[in-house]
Amino acid sequence: MIFNMRPLSALVVVACMLGTSSAGIVYRPARNELAANPLFSRQSQVKDSHDTPKFTYGTPDPNYPGVVATGPNGPTNPNKPTLNTPVNQSSEARLATINSVDDWCTFGPMDNSEPLGNVEDRTVAYCTKPRNNARVIPDGTVTSAHFVRTPLYVQVMAFGDFTKINFQHGDMGGELDPHGATNKGNPIGGNVTSNVTGTDVFYEEWMNYISYEMLCFRVCIAGNDQIPAAVECEHELDEMGCRIIMPGNYDNQGFDECDADAAYPPGIYVSNGQTSTFRQYNTGVWTDDKGKTHGYTNGDPDQSTPSLAMTIPSSSNCRTVSSISNGIASLTSVSSSESSSASSGAAAGGAAASSSNGAQASSSSGSSRSGGGSTGSSSAGNAISSTLSSFVAVFAALVAGAALL
Repeated sequence: MIFNMRPLSALVVVACMLGTSSAGIVYRPARNELAANPLFSRQSQVKDSHDTPKFTYGTPDPNYPGVVATGPNGPTNPNKPTLNTPVNQSSEARLATINSVDDWCTFGPMDNSEPLGNVEDRTVAYCTKPRNNARVIPDGTVTSAHFVRTPLYVQVMAFGDFTKINFQHGDMGGELDPHGATNKGNPIGGNVTSNVTGTDVFYEEWMNYISYEMLCFRVCIAGNDQIPAAVECEHELDEMGCRIIMPGNYDNQGFDECDADAAYPPGIYVSNGQTSTFRQYNTGVWTDDKGKTHGYTNGDPDQSTPSLAMTIPSSSNCRTVSSISNGIASLTSVSSSESSSASSGAAAGGAAASSSNGAQASSSSGSSRSGGGSTGSSSAGNAISSTLSSFVAVFAALVAGAALL
């Protein structure tokens, strides 16, 4: 399937693409569709696609430029990801961790006075465990969750009643990422870590879509000349939603985690030997740090909008858990009188890190790679191989000329 999109350099076809398989429907299904069939989400993404080449991406490098964060850690965050911090349901910490099916965080509104789209720059972290001095997601909020680890990223896909973490009922949500309209991040001071490589790492590129009943969160943990982290975590397609941008298992029942193949980068489509890229159409203005106003245009008003993801990556080595629980009943319950708003400095409490299968690995989080976080744009493009220079030029121009959504 080829949409009316601008073609990428042929070098990208050689470097990025070749593989099997299926595709996914657009995010935000009607509520009756979600309830109709527990397999609805998965089945509706799949369709025969005999001409879809397998996505190949060389050897991912966890130390490739633009993977590990180089920016500062947010001022309300602990110095490192830490488990068993005091529960503080009014915390303003903005350090999210994505480790396993039962150890992850999402960003969400501080209160329910406004929809997410109005407060993206000042959202806070909510976690499934007491960690990072963040707020804790109450028991019963998450009704299903699926976690995958791939060579390029880790990803959580979940359903639940997120009005319990201050989403307004019916709020179709938005997208959080380390860039934002001012390139300071959404939220400003937001940082993301994972320990799936065996140690806690602050990562540069990530994206978090969430509405009142559904979320997905991808953290890019490796990259190379073929697929920099900023490409696999492309953040400017926020209106397309989870199933297109982060395809995977969107069954709205069960809790599991799996190894998986990596998905094609968001917006990349290959068919009949041709590669195209979709750019979400948007125009507007943004103001830089010096107060200067810039206009921008993304995409083309006459282009077609895809309704399917390129493929659904296959998965293996799955394990299930019965549920996600932490003993916290609601956002109003605070279990420690010593709890206080998260602020700069070391986090209180134990530092047990969770391994990729959800078990506690040790009583200490160990050394953390990068003391900072992902604020501002990725440096990945600076180290791209000259064999992909034409693609990098296109990518850099798009980032420079767009409002970073």
